[in-house]
Amino acid sequence: MRIRTKRPAAPEPPRTEVTTDGGSRAPEVRIRAFQIGFVGALGVLLAILLGGIVGQLGTVILYVALALFLALGLDPVVSWLQRRGMPRWVAILIVFAAVIGLFVGLIATIVPIVIRETTNLIQNWDDIVASAQGSDLVIWLNSIIGDDAIEEAIASAGDWLADPANLGALGGGILAVGAGIAGGFTGATIVLILTLYFLASLDSMKRYAARFVPASSRGGYRDVSEEITGSVGRYVIGQVSLASVNGVLSFIYLTIIGAPAPILLAFIAFLFSLVPLVGTLTGAVIITLVSLAASPATAIAAAIYYLIYMQVEAYVLSPRIMSRAVAVPGALVVIAAVAGGTLGGVLGALVAIPVAASLIIVIEKVLFPRQDSV
Repeated sequence: MRIRTKRPAAPEPPRTEVTTDGGSRAPEVRIRAFQIGFVGALGVLLAILLGGIVGQLGTVILYVALALFLALGLDPVVSWLQRRGMPRWVAILIVFAAVIGLFVGLIATIVPIVIRETTNLIQNWDDIVASAQGSDLVIWLNSIIGDDAIEEAIASAGDWLADPANLGALGGGILAVGAGIAGGFTGATIVLILTLYFLASLDSMKRYAARFVPASSRGGYRDVSEEITGSVGRYVIGQVSLASVNGVLSFIYLTIIGAPAPILLAFIAFLFSLVPLVGTLTGAVIITLVSLAASPATAIAAAIYYLIYMQVEAYVLSPRIMSRAVAVPGALVVIAAVAGGTLGGVLGALVAIPVAASLIIVIEKVLFPRQDSV
């Protein structure tokens, strides 16, 4: 016995209106222009409002991102202590106490040096200008150019810098400089506190983030997230290790050649070396220029040392220290460092490189396999 199934009725064609003269016309479509324009304008205003909020919270977002990457960088050390049988909270306290001690030690060492050198600079300013005018470099330049143009330029610059009003205008005013220093200490304190919270709750944050992924894809998400956090952590530790090597070697060498304030210059070398590829070069240029205050020979010796050190770092130290971290192409490092520095200064440049490393991992572990499976 055949069972007949009822076919679904075909959709009725749109009805056409019949005019009085027997013709037909298409149905009238009403476009509510006012409503569409009003909703569109609300969307634009909402986007502008959200953009303004993000812009106002840019510093806070930068602090959060930097604290998160510091926590990822310290997590391998905490995990290593855990594998030695230590409870996680004890390992976190030990690691964080070491970080705080290092931070306080650097501040206690650098601040007195800055104050002492600034005091000496103010008290001996006339002697410094006279010494610069009578240096061998200035005499050699005058012999090439003729007249005393270089000496007169140095004298004019010395007189201009000796005026406190000009220094205040150059630095944005005493209040602006003080506010900047206070803001820096406040930002460092906020970052340290956030780092402690992120380090303590890193595992729970990973589990909570995995809940947003469907259960069928949760295993792959965990694998990729673990690889990202591990690689970023190793990247941060490796970069800090490279910066520490540069700072220690700079201190030893600058002390030997008699550079001014070698501890301060070594700290500058350490700080700029945290930004890969471009940071070491920038710090080397600054240190070489500051070494001119001692003598041209000291500046030349510093420049030769950093030219040699950058080669050793690029071909010996960096491949060995960063071998377990994700490899970031040099061009991408430059682009990320410049973009991060433009958006958030030095902190933005520091955060930009791990972000680029994370994107590379996502592309290699998620995007490329999907494209290859098609």
